This record gives sequence, C-alpha cells and structure tokens, in this order.
Amino acid sequence: MANKLRLGIPKGSLQDATIALFERAGWRIYSNGRSYFPSIDDTEIECMLIRAQEMARYVDHGVLDAGLTGIDWVVESALDVKSVTSLTYAKQSRSKVRWVLAVPEDSPFEKAEDLGGKIIATELVEVTKKYFSAKNVPVKVEFSWGATEVKPPMLADAIVEVTETGSSLRANRLRIIDTVMESETHLIANRVAYEDEWRRQKIDSLALMLNAAISAQGQVGLMLNVEKANLPAVLAVLPALNSPTVSELSDPAWVALNTILEEGVVRDVIPKLKAANATGIVEYPLNKVVL
Repeated sequence: MANKLRLGIPKGSLQDATIALFERAGWRIYSNGRSYFPSIDDTEIECMLIRAQEMARYVDHGVLDAGLTGIDWVVESALDVKSVTSLTYAKQSRSKVRWVLAVPEDSPFEKAEDLGGKIIATELVEVTKKYFSAKNVPVKVEFSWGATEVKPPMLADAIVEVTETGSSLRANRLRIIDTVMESETHLIANRVAYEDEWRRQKIDSLALMLNAAISAQGQVGLMLNVEKANLPAVLAVLPALNSPTVSELSDPAWVALNTILEEGVVRDVIPKLKAANATGIVEYPLNKVVL
C-alpha cells in the first residue's frame, strides 16, 4: 500500500485562509462545501475537515497523522501532540490572535481581581479556569456554545473571547481588561506518526513550504542595474531582508542587484533608487521565501 499522510484541515473560520495558504505553498485543495474529505493534488496526502477545537484529539488518537489548529486548542485539550511549527496566519490577518477578558463598557470591573464570585462565559474553559486560579480569583466559568459577545451582562458578568481586531467586542459594547493568552496556528503531529521516517519527512516538507509561503506574503523582489561608482549610494537606499545579491555584468563597470523588500516600502524606495542612478528597475512578486 502506498504511503499516505492523513492531514486535518481546520473547518470553519480558518478553512478558507488555510486552503489559500496551501495554494501559495504549492498544494491545491478542492472543497465543495458538502464533503468533509476535500481532494488535494498530492497523491501522498489525504485531507479531512475537522473543527479546530477537535483537531488535537484526533491527532493524538492517531486518526490523523497531522493537522493544523490553533495552539490555544492544543493547550485547552492538554493532549500530548507534537508541535512541528507555528504558522502565523489567521482568518483576517497575518498576526496572532488574542483570547481576552472583556466586560461591559459601563461595568465597574477594571481587572480580573474585580470579578471574584462572578460568571465568566467562554469556549476556552480550562485555560480560563487556570488563568483565574493563578490569580486566586474564585469565579464560575461556563462553557459558551457561541455568540459569546452577546452574553454580558444578562447571561454572564464577563467573557473570555478570541479576537483579531477587537471590532466585534466593540460592536457589542465590551471593553478588554486583560489578555488571557495569545495564539496562532500550529502544524501538529501524532508523536508515533512523526517517528516514522517517511511521515516525518512529508510533515517537515509541509512545514517548510507553508512557512515559505507565509514569509513571502507582503514581500516583493527587486532587481536593478547600477554603475559600480554609484553602488554605495544605491546600497544605502535598500533596506534588505539580507544583504543584496550583487552580480557582475558583461560590462565590468556595471553590476546587477537583487533583493527582497517589504511591499509597502517599494513606492518610496524606487524613486530614491532612480535618484541614485539605478536603471532597469524591476519589481516582481514572490510566492515563497525559505529562510
């Protein structure tokens, strides 16, 4: 039987962002919206859509060899899975998300210690219990099945909820009084599966290419030509990821430069390069950057 890697793809809010990331990394995943078994253009991988909250359980049990989920759900589950790599992307951004303690805008609560004896609603029950326990604050933590933001003040005194921008909390007239934990997506693996040489190599290849696709986001390549006499002035303009590559040209008086820049700074850099007598300036997109 051919080797197959059983891979869990997070269903729900992370699904579209994950499929888009895999495409940038070189794998096309096809999900028709009804099947929990999307196809992928790699005969060595079998995909299954699993809720991020349950991913660690199925990886730990060996139903899946590997999967992508937030490290928050791994910590919440307390299961012994292998974290292969972090992958900093979310539903709306390329940054970590936060689980925050939030209270109604007009409430008197200013810090966690003010909530002694109160009801806290959250999906992240065990982490929240440990958070308050560490502060010696007795609270009642209730599991929330969703729409957690609407529960204060009638159904709960405060909530612990995940947020990227805080906009949903503000829309529901809640204010943040503390951060309980930060989280980001991780590629996790079953420890037994990861000991298998073929599966480990396949999982590590996934980790490498997914990270390369993330690193390329917001970056562009820039190539140009410049006379050697003007090279110091050009180098002074370039804020490179690493030192620019400088190559000799057929004309010994000229060199070619190749570098990587943040996309947002290119509009300011190119005019300065032109002013420093650079020529043949070409900006090009990047799919992957392997660091």
